Amino acid sequence: MSSENIPKKRICVVVLGDFGRSPRMQFHALSLADNNFIVDVVCYRDSIPYEQVMNNSNIHQHILKEPPEFGQCIPQFFVYILKVLWQFLVLLNMLISLPKPSCVFIQNPPSIPTLPVVWLYCCFFEIKWIIDWHNYGHTILRLKHGPNHILVKIYLWAEFYFGRKATYNFCVTEAMKNDLLQNWNIIAEVLYDRPAPMFQPTNLQDKHSLLLKLENDYPILKSWGIATTNEQTNFTEIIDGTVNEKSNRPALIVSSTSWTEDEDFGILLEALQEYETAAVKSNSLPNIVCIVTGKGPLQFQFLSLITKMNFQHIVIITPWLAAEDYPKLLGSADLGVCLHISSSGLDLPMKIVDMFGCELPVCAVSYKCLDELVKVGENGLMFKDAKELASQLQDLLKNPRNHSRLETFRDNLRRRDQRWESCWNTTALKFFQ
Repeated sequence: MSSENIPKKRICVVVLGDFGRSPRMQFHALSLADNNFIVDVVCYRDSIPYEQVMNNSNIHQHILKEPPEFGQCIPQFFVYILKVLWQFLVLLNMLISLPKPSCVFIQNPPSIPTLPVVWLYCCFFEIKWIIDWHNYGHTILRLKHGPNHILVKIYLWAEFYFGRKATYNFCVTEAMKNDLLQNWNIIAEVLYDRPAPMFQPTNLQDKHSLLLKLENDYPILKSWGIATTNEQTNFTEIIDGTVNEKSNRPALIVSSTSWTEDEDFGILLEALQEYETAAVKSNSLPNIVCIVTGKGPLQFQFLSLITKMNFQHIVIITPWLAAEDYPKLLGSADLGVCLHISSSGLDLPMKIVDMFGCELPVCAVSYKCLDELVKVGENGLMFKDAKELASQLQDLLKNPRNHSRLETFRDNLRRRDQRWESCWNTTALKFFQ
């Protein structure tokens, strides 16, 4: 039989969340498809995935029906139980309705009901299954309810009772690998997050076009600066048909977020307030445009705090960017800021991986195991509080015509560039074959 007539293996990828906002699982799906697997993605979808995913003929998305809004008069505990039961039945029904795969590959968290449903399905049909441990679900739930809540205890038991039954496991850090083995007797292979090919430095023409779009969508940028035509933005100008950076441009810092409890954006606002105070007294500090992009439950709380700030040298905007524009923004910025504090202390922020792909240095809030990604003084800095972040912003952004330390960080990122595809083929492919 020729290789062309050999049936392709099917892999079922389960994402009990918004697939469009799950970049690591999208990269997994693309890597599987590129290696000639048929990929059935079972997921929710509120955001549009990457164009490469949407256009790949080997990837088929199967959208789960969202749980209904249960009555407000029902106690929250029972609402949670009803939602889990709904998801359990809908997910199990979806899996049974699809062609039988050779493997089911799932993202954790969420653990409930994903792990018990997939375990039940794979046991019945004798299918191997693989967990990709991004974090621990019980630690995320603990942020909201505290460590002693009954839901947290149930979640903790279920996560590791069923997690131990998977055929294989991946995880995102050496720290998590060690914790899984020592505390839960789970053997996992470390597969670090790596930037996708679209995360690259942005050329000046693309930067100019993106900034024009942002300044049209956010008039405060125009009124705050001097941009009035298609020939110039607050950062760039066209001279003799060529895009140039302005010598007196503001600094551009960017942060991305899901607006959840594991990120404290009060730290950023407090640091910017200290920067504002310093900028009033100093001519060496540039103005700042701060862009915070993302969607999530705490966004309106942050926006209400912004309205109370009285900045003269800083403008903050919170756009939701198209998938193709987000890498361009990172590649256009001077500095990235990450406020992610891992609920488990064992995972690494994907947003920093994306920033590094765009050769964007970062200032990141410090926590255990972050040094597996951020090398202080080499590709960025870490801070513990707003005061330390404010000091780092002033040090890195002063004298905007000579960002020598930032350029050193960029050079280091350029030399150490590693991409997802080669790492995935080396580490993960053999578990699916």
